[in-house]
This record gives sequence, structure tokens and C-alpha cells, in this order.
Amino acid sequence: MKNSIWVAITFALMCFLRTESVRGQALEDMEQAEIAKALPQSKFYRENASAEAESDDASIAIGIESDNGGLKQGSEVIELTQNLGEERARATTEGDTPDETVEEWDPWEPFNEKTFWLNRQIDRFLLKPVAKGYNAALPDFIRGGIANMFDNLDVTPRLVNNILQLKFDGAGRELARFAINSTVGIAGFFDVAGHLFDIAKSDRDTGQTLGIYGIGNGPYLVVPFLHPFTVRDFVGFLFDQAMSPLDYFIPIGATIGMTATETVSERAATIDRFEGVEDSVIDLYGSVRDAYFQRRAADLKK
Repeated sequence: MKNSIWVAITFALMCFLRTESVRGQALEDMEQAEIAKALPQSKFYRENASAEAESDDASIAIGIESDNGGLKQGSEVIELTQNLGEERARATTEGDTPDETVEEWDPWEPFNEKTFWLNRQIDRFLLKPVAKGYNAALPDFIRGGIANMFDNLDVTPRLVNNILQLKFDGAGRELARFAINSTVGIAGFFDVAGHLFDIAKSDRDTGQTLGIYGIGNGPYLVVPFLHPFTVRDFVGFLFDQAMSPLDYFIPIGATIGMTATETVSERAATIDRFEGVEDSVIDLYGSVRDAYFQRRAADLKK
């Protein structure tokens, strides 16, 4: 299992390096095209502004150009306003501020869209019904305790990435939370550190760490059975999974069972949060993609 993880990491890195070189050439070509297009357009506006300052056409042209930084910026605002999806809703709930300068790159969109559709069907016909049954079978108290236990077990990647990002205050909080919740909190079932001692969790991951060290996002990527990524975040996800200490000591069957239970627990906790969003958003794929890039950009600023 661990060998498979490292093979996947190596493959993802090779894809990232390959697509970065292609992306660089594409951006260079795009930049040259935009410059060639912008030069005559700027001359046109200068000539018309001086020769036809009193005409209605010039007034309209100047008004459009000066309104909110031009048509390009206006269209970006309209697009961001229209693309309201599940991930954007979560980003807004968490208090992230949208950044219109976030660069989004989706060269694998045909593949990603098909995989996104597949994941939606899996969620609709399998995961969501199971999560509803999970909610109906267990009281809030038990479900919350199970979620706390899984969160407590995920301390290793958070701790390591806090240290790598030189967030020593966050690393200290993670150590304190793990020590308190693993003992007084009965193996993490109760979040004593958070409720009684007000010690907040410090969420850090390897994808975020790579970004802080200057590694670009890479292409947007949607893989089966998982949430969206970029290539950088997918590599980080594999490293985070490899840092789970229990995987090295318990049988693979138990690992699969724990992963399945954690997935159902997380889905059960959010089952009502975005009810009806899929039916009300025109471009759900684009909305989720846009909000993912916005949220990850905000994560790098924390």
C-alpha cells in the first residue's frame, strides 16, 4: 500500500513538471496575443478621445473604460457573482474573501467534468443515503464524538506542516490538543481542549506548505471518490495520507473500514448545509472549481 502511494506521488510530480512547461509556453503565447491586441486598441481610444471628446460615442467609450477598471474586470465580477456553488458557499461560511486575481488553470476540463459528474452520482445514490441512515441511527452526541476521534487521529500532518511553515504557535496548540483530548477527552471522543481550554485547532496541510514554499498550483484535477484538487494539492494529499501513523500498524482491512467510516461521518455532518444548491446553480462544476481556487488562495494567506 505504501509503495503504491509513493508511485502515485512520483507520477503526479512527473505530470506536474510536464504540464508546467506546457503551461509556461501557453501563457507566453497568450501574453503576446494580448499585447498585440491591446496596442492598436489603445491607439484607437487615444485618437478618439482627443478628436471626438464632445461626441456621444466618445462619452460612452470613456464611460465604459473608466467604469470599475474596464470591461474585462467587469466581466470577471459578473462571472464570479454567477458562479455560486457548494465550495463557494463553504468558503463564504468560513469567512474567506474572494480574490479576483486568483489564477485558475483547467486544461483537463473534459476529463474533470466527467469525473465530477461521476462523483456526484456516487454521492447522490450511495454516500448521501448512507449518511442519512448514519444520522438517523446515531444520536448527535455519538456522531460528534466519532468525528472528534477521527480529527484527533489526524494530528500528525497538521503538526508536521505547522512546523514546516514555521507556525510554532500552531504546532504547540496541536500538541496540547492531542495530549488533552487523548487523555481527559477519552481517546479524542470529547474535544476537551477546545471546549474547556479554548485551544483552537490549526489546520495545515502539505499542499498549503508546498504553496508557501513557492510551488505553483498546477492544473485543476478531479479524481474519483475524492474532493477536487490541483496537482500540487493532490501531491500534498498523498503525503498527508502517508503521515497517518495507524496505517503502518493496523491491517489494511481496518484502514479501509476507518476511512469509510470517516468519509460517512464527514458527509453526515454536512448533509443539510448545501441542500438544493445543485438545483439552483447553473454551472456547478465551474462554481466548485472557482471556489476551490479562492479557498486555497485564502489558505496561503493565513
